[in-house]
Amino acid sequence: MPDTSRLIVSSSPHFHTTDSVSKIMLWVIAALLPVTAVSVWHYGLPALEVIFFCTAGCVAVEVLCARLMRRPIEINDGSALVTGLLLGLNLPPGTPIWICLVGALLAIGLGKMVFGGIGCNPFNPAIVGRVGLLIAFPQTMNTWMTGPDAYTTATPLKMLSDAHLAGQEGATNAMSEMLSQVSYGDWLLLNQHGGSIGEISALALILGGILLIALNIIRWQIPFFYILTVAVFTGLAWLSDSSLYAPPQYHLLSGGLLLGAFFMATDMVTSPVSRTGAIVFAIGCGIITCVIRLWGSYPEGVSFAILIMNALTPLIDRMTAGKPFGAPKKKGLKL
Repeated sequence: MPDTSRLIVSSSPHFHTTDSVSKIMLWVIAALLPVTAVSVWHYGLPALEVIFFCTAGCVAVEVLCARLMRRPIEINDGSALVTGLLLGLNLPPGTPIWICLVGALLAIGLGKMVFGGIGCNPFNPAIVGRVGLLIAFPQTMNTWMTGPDAYTTATPLKMLSDAHLAGQEGATNAMSEMLSQVSYGDWLLLNQHGGSIGEISALALILGGILLIALNIIRWQIPFFYILTVAVFTGLAWLSDSSLYAPPQYHLLSGGLLLGAFFMATDMVTSPVSRTGAIVFAIGCGIITCVIRLWGSYPEGVSFAILIMNALTPLIDRMTAGKPFGAPKKKGLKL
């Protein structure tokens, strides 16, 4: 008789990889280093303080929550560091330290540990922290430094949103004034028109995103279709009335689109599993982002869009799940 002692079927997963959570997080941190370095070089100490206290706050909150929940302390996996770094890059330079710590508490405590820790959170923790601060402190979150020694001002998207609320004439005048000052080549390298810390350089974000895609840490479908959807949507709006709506390149290079598309929407815990699901997820993020930017009361819609689509991820997974081999075909719509 043939020897069948080695033919043992164990529980899944049956395919393994050498990647670990800590290794993946280290690569994400490495991909964020270019934009972090450019932001600290441009804004100086105010940016460094925000990033430091957000990161330290997230690590401290995770340790505190783990002790209170009597669970092992797992800060060595690097997830709290990534959350803190992303939260810091989503805040304005010069944000008060206590607001950074409140953001860390919201991100880790409310966005992660309350659900059971890493891998159990339905929402991206950094976005939970940013949205919480945006709702609680809108004035602080929408006022930005344009440089290390410059005055604070509203972001280009905030000025555009205010102009839209002022009516057709106000939007037309604001549009003409802003577009006359725009140099998209400069924005690609260094955004000096105001924004969050992580919005300083589109090129640095793109390079970091390409690195993660090349290492197969994130899937290219989400950033590609997210950015493409925003480009098409805003392009159609601009073609319909160029005096009221900004051109697509304005929306692509301003705000947190690139940071969100490459580093937050691609969170493997809170995004769909299948490729089809990832595309649906990305298109949904793009549409919601554009609707909020063009017609919403908030100037930026990236964080809200990703948060909403995070909530829809289980439904998307269910609707786009592949059929197991040999399973009978079901009639009707899967709900």
